[in-house]
Amino acid sequence: MTAAPAWTADPYTLALRSGRGPLFLRRGDGWLLPLDVERWCEAPDHADRTVLGRCRGTVLDIGCGPGRLVAALAARGHRALGIDVSPEAVARTARAGGSALHRSVFDPLPGEGRWNTALLIDGNIGIGGDPAALLGRMAQVLAPTGALIVECEDVDVDERCEVRVADGRGGEGAPFTWARVGVLALTAHATATGWTRTEQWTATGRAFVELRRSA
Repeated sequence: MTAAPAWTADPYTLALRSGRGPLFLRRGDGWLLPLDVERWCEAPDHADRTVLGRCRGTVLDIGCGPGRLVAALAARGHRALGIDVSPEAVARTARAGGSALHRSVFDPLPGEGRWNTALLIDGNIGIGGDPAALLGRMAQVLAPTGALIVECEDVDVDERCEVRVADGRGGEGAPFTWARVGVLALTAHATATGWTRTEQWTATGRAFVELRRSA
């Protein structure tokens, strides 16, 4: 059986449609990283609200998933846009009352260089498997005074690996490169790419960092 493309078909699409897992990132050695589909498909929780409260002006949510943050931001009066490579994620975001585009962060984006806040939540600093390259791209997307809010791993890790989206029952997507970084590793990548860590906090076991461009 041919594996489905990453994030665009089974098992990820099925999990989003049902609003539940199990769903994992599966490494080549068999190690599984659980993905919290149920939380993604629910209303923002306390940790999410600590992020929402720090958003200013226009907000771009990279890898928005089913759109809980985009919809909540819109309800708060922000001009917010989600982007995601999953058509089902974009559709769910629209159904939740948010705006989203089927697009990679490395594609041309609306309003490049003018966004006030950008979000990399739920591990999305891992997109592309190269945090430094992603941080470089975010410098192009945000306004010079904009803020980037990143959710990190709550352990000290700096890892790049090949993974597949898996349902734990044999269903898998195509392989792709992913990264996992903790706060210390993110800070090092940020410093090397011209960012300054301006705030750090934890909420319900989740770790967040706010970055701004260095003067």
